[in-house]
Amino acid sequence: MPRQTPSPERPYHHAASLACVIGWPAKHSRSPLIHRYWLERYGLPGDYEIAEVSPEDFDPFLLNLRENGYVGGNVTVPHKVAAARIVRDLDETAAALGAVNTVWYENGDLIGANTDVYGFLANLDAAVPDWQAGVDRAVVLGAGGAARGIVHGLMSRGVDRIDVINRTVEKAEALRGDFGNRVAAFSMDTLPARLAGARLLVNTTSLGMVGASPLDIDLTPLADDAVVSDIVYVPLRTALLKQAGDRGLRTVDGLGMLLHQAVPGFEKWFGRRPEVTDDLRALIIADIEAA
Repeated sequence: MPRQTPSPERPYHHAASLACVIGWPAKHSRSPLIHRYWLERYGLPGDYEIAEVSPEDFDPFLLNLRENGYVGGNVTVPHKVAAARIVRDLDETAAALGAVNTVWYENGDLIGANTDVYGFLANLDAAVPDWQAGVDRAVVLGAGGAARGIVHGLMSRGVDRIDVINRTVEKAEALRGDFGNRVAAFSMDTLPARLAGARLLVNTTSLGMVGASPLDIDLTPLADDAVVSDIVYVPLRTALLKQAGDRGLRTVDGLGMLLHQAVPGFEKWFGRRPEVTDDLRALIIADIEAA
């Protein structure tokens, strides 16, 4: 498989450790920007590139990742579930979710982790350090893979009840079946009642993303000190976050989740734990605006 040609505008260090993002498609991934920024900032040899791998080629590609020249990488759609099946060992979060987004080698064995949950929680912690105060019930919009990770993360932080709202209530009920009685399943027509008094709302759907339908809901029932988080980051300030900000609620955009989830993988591949800085955030925002 041909490797991505490095941009002449973004020189990088001679490759010692080489990592990649594996997806289908993956050419629009911003992961190379993030990891190359850290490599340059810390003066580390290595590189990070894109590997577009079709579903039929994914199993042999991941099984032979080291032979393909990589010390590890990120796994994105549609391969996260397949990766969980292939790797030798899973971390606790990946095992709970059945999905892997980060792989590396330990003692010759391929290890799989899910850092999306870490990224979501680290983003919340950085943006609203006291977000957990008084949050005994959270509302999560959507019941897909992202929602599954966020429900797991909120439960790990001690949120007593999580109301999962989805257009197809059966999918929300499936999450309840997996996670137990701390999760409740509801259809979208119950949303106003579910929002009443809630102190945390998380949108895990693609609604509001560029090219998708808008997310049009009334946030009036939320508690006056509520936090509203949207995992969408293009656009950076979604209509949901704008509405929440106009009401004086605290908001958390999705870009921080993308940046923070990249931290553990970089540390495994290149040997240094990186920081999510304002400069890195500005670099990605500039790339979004230029697209």
